[in-house]
Amino acid sequence: MARETPDGTSRGAEGEGSQWWKLRQRWRMLGVFEIDPEHEFYHLTSNIKEGLRASIAGQATADTADQITLTDVHFKAKDIKPHEGFEMHTFAAPVFAKLRHSLDITEEEFMSSLCSDKNYLQFVSNSKSKADFFLTNDKRFFLKTQSKREVRFLLSNLQAYMNHLEKYPHSLLVRFLGVHRIVIPHQLKKYFIVMQSVFYPDERINVRYDIKGCEVGRWTNPDTKGGQIIKVLKDNNFKNQYISLGQEKSWFDSQVKADTAFLRQLNVLDYSLLLAHQPLHQDEIEGKHSLANLVLRTTKSLDLDDNYRASETQTGVAADSASCGSDKLQAAAEVVGEENKSAARGTRTDSELQEFHDHHLRLLPNFKNSVHVIDGSDRRYFVGIIDIFTVYGSKKRLENLWKNLRFHSRAFSTVSPRKYSHRFCQWIQAHTQ
Repeated sequence: MARETPDGTSRGAEGEGSQWWKLRQRWRMLGVFEIDPEHEFYHLTSNIKEGLRASIAGQATADTADQITLTDVHFKAKDIKPHEGFEMHTFAAPVFAKLRHSLDITEEEFMSSLCSDKNYLQFVSNSKSKADFFLTNDKRFFLKTQSKREVRFLLSNLQAYMNHLEKYPHSLLVRFLGVHRIVIPHQLKKYFIVMQSVFYPDERINVRYDIKGCEVGRWTNPDTKGGQIIKVLKDNNFKNQYISLGQEKSWFDSQVKADTAFLRQLNVLDYSLLLAHQPLHQDEIEGKHSLANLVLRTTKSLDLDDNYRASETQTGVAADSASCGSDKLQAAAEVVGEENKSAARGTRTDSELQEFHDHHLRLLPNFKNSVHVIDGSDRRYFVGIIDIFTVYGSKKRLENLWKNLRFHSRAFSTVSPRKYSHRFCQWIQAHTQ
């Protein structure tokens, strides 16, 4: 006899007990754990730290990274540094150094976080991924093990990824900050990527979601038995809830469309919107609307592109204009950017300039993780699109045929990139206000 589970799938009675026992055993392990000397990954992460320290130290400084004009040589660069007992391979280092600089991450603070004397943390989630997840001790950066195929896919599309981020500096795509491989002779060869954590800082976050825009298999039992377990909830857990962004809704919808259109061009699916929120304190709500903070946040937004750096004089003009206008966001963004248009935008067409300018109407929080943080009327949202490596190849096409038979007329994850992106955008529009 079969019964329906909360996520809408059916499960036979035979074998159900053992499946639930395995799940319960896994859920007891969910959370963040310090990788101390007794931990199975201590030796590996110690080697990773040592390798990254040498790799980062050997890269360009932030100033020179900003001046580099990226070429095919930079995208294909590979550096191998031998260490006692292992080798560290670093891929496309100048490209990622330039990306870190664009995010206002200095090489000093990047090394300080990744190579701190404090232990890494292991993050164990209820995700189906077989990858290992490590966090820097300050939880600012994620390290995730990847397959060789996934790393090849990222590196082969790195130029397109960088072009997309240049066109849309406020893109919701997770920021990849480094690609590496550690080789320990006769033991392992492990690829890993370094990413900016979407959930930073996480001190006040108490609920996290992984959204794919479908229903089959998209429910997680939220019960943590009163422990410190971290569970990542899913689409069906988000029923009757909304992402309340107010004046940022229009920008958010259009940016999701731009990002998913890019992913559709890469022929990928199964990506997720990571989402978390926390209530804004009263002083944060009041400060968000203050004139000084408005101008600071608008200037920061424009500063994501070098062509939009605002001078102190322009900032003063923006302040005067913003104090008079009914839509402070619109006024500040337009006035700060207006005087730079003719001189700074080079050969771009009018339509390209308008599209570029429209995507700078977002107000960035004055925040280290600002590209992944959006302040609504009373909540702060942490958002980022992750897991962009699943290509719609022959294996996924066969899975699509099988799921069409099993879940006929139901919304499941394995569909064509065109359908996946359309449905993903529909979910965002329906759940944002």
